[in-house]
Amino acid sequence: MTLADNKGDRAVRDRAYQLADSGSFANVHAVEQALIGEGWPNVGAALSSDYARKAIQDRLSEQAH
Repeated sequence: MTLADNKGDRAVRDRAYQLADSGSFANVHAVEQALIGEGWPNVGAALSSDYARKAIQDRLSEQAH
């Protein structure tokens, strides 16, 4: 994995966190689909870790309250 890959994955995750914080999505899958719809490359790879998925889910849960 190159530094460019890391930056790309980080950008996808940052955008996923923004979407989760928006309160417009019910679950991680919906956030993933929105990212794909926006044309982000490597969504699956960037969000493949349990840590990234949990961070998104935690943000979604915060918005639900």
